[in-house]
Amino acid sequence: MSTDPTVAPDALVMRTTAWPDYALIDSGGGRKLERYGRFRVVRPEPQCLWPPRLPATEWDSADAVFDPSDEDEAGNWRFKGGAIQPFPLGWGDVRFHGQFTNFRHLAFFPEQAANWTWLRERVIAAGSDCKILNLFGYTGVASLVCAAAGAAVTHVDASKRAIGWARDNAALAGMADKPIRWICEDARRYVQREVRREARYDGVILDPPKYGRGPNNEVWRLFEDLPELTKLCAQILSDGASFILLNAYAARISGVALGHLLAAEMQGRGGRIEWGELALQEETTDRQIGLSFFARWTPDT
Repeated sequence: MSTDPTVAPDALVMRTTAWPDYALIDSGGGRKLERYGRFRVVRPEPQCLWPPRLPATEWDSADAVFDPSDEDEAGNWRFKGGAIQPFPLGWGDVRFHGQFTNFRHLAFFPEQAANWTWLRERVIAAGSDCKILNLFGYTGVASLVCAAAGAAVTHVDASKRAIGWARDNAALAGMADKPIRWICEDARRYVQREVRREARYDGVILDPPKYGRGPNNEVWRLFEDLPELTKLCAQILSDGASFILLNAYAARISGVALGHLLAAEMQGRGGRIEWGELALQEETTDRQIGLSFFARWTPDT
């Protein structure tokens, strides 16, 4: 008999710690000091309400500093030398480019490494025929992680530029011949069409922005549109699906809210829903920065 999923009673904190090509060196005073490959980078982080641990000289030696121009992530980089061109980074057996964008990040989000570890484990457990849909896939690191673990991936993003970056990352990783479909389309329109086609996926990654526009000027608003898209994603999960992962960065959202949204749309499928927060942990201390909220469904085992 089908049952409703069980929602975990307590939050789970998924912590990303340093790896060879990334570290959170220090944080405080509304900023964070990070290492990306050989470059030290200073970025704003309003949640860092505590004082920095390291002296100002450590921060002043950064290769790049982001100066915000507003509260919507926009701004400009200041470089100690000349502008830094895209450079190679790696996580596990996946390679990708770091590049300085006008939106204070480097074309990927390091705290997502906790999700990458989990996704790799789920794909390996699902087997070689696993089909994954990655919506709002951006520069494709999660798609490459899944493909490297053996999945056939459909990567969807509304930005031609992001799709181009993702293809470049696949080439850098030596994965251009992996079974990855790169689709530039509005995520909601794509999933609506997949529902009509009765397509099925063994896993869905859903990582929407707070606000966005599709290639044909479709408007995306997280709070208004996420429930419908989550419902559609639940409809295209295969009978033997391995997971659905929902991630959101909006300040007004919470992990428990995402968890109960998933529970509402996965009624009758049983399984378990975990929810919580993604956090970056400093390289040499236990201090952490919470940056994103998530919820994820897995079937009964």
